[in-house]
Amino acid sequence: MFTATTLPNSNLPQDLFGAIASLKKELNAVILAHYYQEGDIQDIADYIGDSLGLSQQAASTPADVILFAGVHFMAETAKILNPDKLVLLPDLEAGCSLADSCPPDKFAQFKAQHPDHIVISYINCTAEIKALSDIICTSSNAVKIVQQIPPEQPIIFAPDRNLGRYVMEQTGREMVLWDGSCIVHETFSEKKIVQLKIEHPQAQILAHPECETPVLRHADYIGSTTALLKYAMQSNSSEFIIATEPGIIHQMQKDAPHKSFIPAPPENNCNCNECPYMRLNTLEKVYLALKNRTPNIEIPPSIQQKALQPIQRMLEMS
Repeated sequence: MFTATTLPNSNLPQDLFGAIASLKKELNAVILAHYYQEGDIQDIADYIGDSLGLSQQAASTPADVILFAGVHFMAETAKILNPDKLVLLPDLEAGCSLADSCPPDKFAQFKAQHPDHIVISYINCTAEIKALSDIICTSSNAVKIVQQIPPEQPIIFAPDRNLGRYVMEQTGREMVLWDGSCIVHETFSEKKIVQLKIEHPQAQILAHPECETPVLRHADYIGSTTALLKYAMQSNSSEFIIATEPGIIHQMQKDAPHKSFIPAPPENNCNCNECPYMRLNTLEKVYLALKNRTPNIEIPPSIQQKALQPIQRMLEMS
């Protein structure tokens, strides 16, 4: 069980932004942040992106220390790519419901039932699942990667069934899907999105492919977080309904302050469209992680080496 970083109320500097900047310089550290992080963390990051962009940055950074403001599998990916560097995660409890839905022992049994299949795994999985995979993909490049696989080669796609279904529709390829999903992207209400569209008839609906099929059916555009951001910036529309984790809206609003972005509502009257794991990271925890050089990510060398190969294949195929 991971232990979350504790936050004493005392001994925190008043100017956290300045203190973090000083520690980054002292450590030769880089802060990589996902679009689903809170706005303050996005604002202090050296690079903000989706899983593909963050992986590419992690693979090429000259920094000695990588602080990953995201969730556990993202920091693991950075460590796999940089085994000799210190990789920090502000809160080790920042996990992922999708990654948790694919236990390595059960997936190994599933894989053994399909011995002639290659395994393409969405990057939202643990290091152990990556080590059992042939190629890693992200929502940005999943279609492109599957299209490069010879048509006679059968494929297992894991762990997200919704992304897998979307890729099958886009490529015409049949794949064996692992039955995993993301709690955030499954929570959007089709009924409430339709009602929002009635209230905002000029709004375009932008959706992440991890959403379920009934939601995707109403989307004007489907893409990764980076693709959704780019589309919103380039579109002539001035109003959008955003069916993904609403952290992306911070960047959308910064890049296009004259446009309106409405978060797609969840089924219940809750904040269930916000990822509870992503939101565990805070500015205070970023500061403490840099100050204390912990919590840091460690991966057994045997897992690291096996997991590296499918990530490298993804980067080559992208």
